[in-house]
Amino acid sequence: MKQVFLLMIFVLHQGVQVYSQAFVPNYDETNIPMYDLPKVLLNADGSEITTKAAWEKRKEEILAVFASQVYGESPIWDGEMKVTELSSNRTAIDGKAIQKEIKLTLQRDGKAVDLYVLIFLPRQQTPAPMFLGLNFYGNHTLTMDKAVLVPQSWMRNNADLGVENNLPSDKSRGARMANWPVGDMIEHGYGLATLYYGDIDPDFDDGFKNGVHGLYDSPRTESSWGSVAAWAWGLSRVMDYLTTLQEVDSERVAVVGHSRLGKAALWAGAIDSRFSMVISNNSGCVGAALSRRRYGETVGRINRSFPHWFATRFIAYNEQEDKLPVDQHQLIALLAPKPVYIASGVDDQWADPRGEFLGGAEALPVYELYGKRGLSPEEFPPVDRPLMRQIGYHIRSGGHGMLPYDWQQYLLFANMHWK
Repeated sequence: MKQVFLLMIFVLHQGVQVYSQAFVPNYDETNIPMYDLPKVLLNADGSEITTKAAWEKRKEEILAVFASQVYGESPIWDGEMKVTELSSNRTAIDGKAIQKEIKLTLQRDGKAVDLYVLIFLPRQQTPAPMFLGLNFYGNHTLTMDKAVLVPQSWMRNNADLGVENNLPSDKSRGARMANWPVGDMIEHGYGLATLYYGDIDPDFDDGFKNGVHGLYDSPRTESSWGSVAAWAWGLSRVMDYLTTLQEVDSERVAVVGHSRLGKAALWAGAIDSRFSMVISNNSGCVGAALSRRRYGETVGRINRSFPHWFATRFIAYNEQEDKLPVDQHQLIALLAPKPVYIASGVDDQWADPRGEFLGGAEALPVYELYGKRGLSPEEFPPVDRPLMRQIGYHIRSGGHGMLPYDWQQYLLFANMHWK
């Protein structure tokens, strides 16, 4: 049964709620409109791409279109980074891991932004491959260690996670440990680096004055970077730091994200070649899901709900998905030939599970160009039956969330490609 959602754009820091017309999402495959996807192995002039060299040239053109039309163009980092170790525990995870919290201070033109990064490293493997991902509610939600700081950045109210008056508290310490099973990562020989996404850029329409946007005074244009691009840019700054650590295998770092942060992980993997694996968990619209399907959340819906996430120019494609010069299968194609894993939840229809699968599957021709096995659009798998090749995919039982089942597959996928 279709549900009717009122579009609500919350300007929380000003206490204003704006309502628009009712939105009725399509959850019926028989109502998917006819659409034509841009061919991944065609040049802009319509000529066919048959070599890796030709694709690498075309890749830069497609990347530029995504930047100018969708996510926004991020600035080149030309500042300085100061590193401060805040705490260290060499007997974490029952003595199997080293835990550190680091403050990365990004300094530019007399301005500064602090990023707080929580790191877990296995004691028995050096250098260690790593997962790098943003978290929603603070580093302290991944551990019971009192030394790990509670964020002081703006956060959406959530009483269950100890967030009141848009500021988190110690009440939520350890609340997300099941969503980030660090012990399992350590057992497999992998480390984790994570940070609260709001430290990079607050998740509300603040006019791009706070977070890393505030480091730059350049005038806003229709193609300036939005919050998703800022979160991806921040992941690259953490990667800058990880490459300096002898304990980290910087050639094997997987960027991972859930929901809006899954969108950021995909974009980070596209713009930063240092990420050798990309993991998208329930990333949905403008993540892995094809926009032209108009299933669940649509381009118009996401732009009206979260106007700060993307480039202003992206608004031109509200209810005009067929006019998009790109679609999300081309974003996955930009990641070739690196391993990519895409995950859906069967009850997460808002994120369009089949569209997420097709986003990966329709990138197949580019992966084949590199001699890699991808996914075929005809082999959408049963629930809880993962497919693992150079592109992996599963649709699991349950809804929207990054769950232990998801991590079990990510660890197997990493073992497959890294061991």
